[in-house]
Amino acid sequence: MLPMTQEDGQLDGLVRKRIRALRVAQGWSLEELASRANLSQSSLSRIENGRRRLTLDQLVTLARALGTTLDQLVENAADDVVISPMIDGTHGLMRWPIKGDPGMSVMRQRMTEPPPDNPARMRAHPGREWLVVLSGTAILMLGHRRYRIEANQAAEFPTMMPHAIGTEGGPCEIMGIFDRDARRGHQRDAAETGDYGDARTPGE
Repeated sequence: MLPMTQEDGQLDGLVRKRIRALRVAQGWSLEELASRANLSQSSLSRIENGRRRLTLDQLVTLARALGTTLDQLVENAADDVVISPMIDGTHGLMRWPIKGDPGMSVMRQRMTEPPPDNPARMRAHPGREWLVVLSGTAILMLGHRRYRIEANQAAEFPTMMPHAIGTEGGPCEIMGIFDRDARRGHQRDAAETGDYGDARTPGE
């Protein structure tokens, strides 16, 4: 056997904690998970407590019993946990990429204008958006309907529906999450119109 490095030891401990945390999250006792994984209760207890060596076949069985994959079970923590925003001061945008899915992003924007009166300026494209109003009051135009969204309220909608977002009665701040298709659609709209609104990632 090769000597265990400090990093290996940290990962070993993380995997054991993860097994216990996933078991507790399911509301399962040691006995129940042991039964599902074809292990004895004492063996599972020693695995969780670090008194028994982890083997690959046990990890595969435990991952399956816990409804996850081996890769997820042994995944190490990322070093760069904190993500700094990309800032576009001209358009009042802050954007954070989502590392687990580079096609998605989180956006924060200060809005000062009401939504457009002209329906021709409403956008439609594949995807889905979710937004929460951080302060003020936002107006979401969705098809022929008008929604008033107050601070701490959220909205989720398919972006194939023609839509536009603005403010009412003064500035408001919103936080939005765009899936891959919605993000691409807004970038395409911005390139065509030059109106970057809530769409543009700084530097793109």
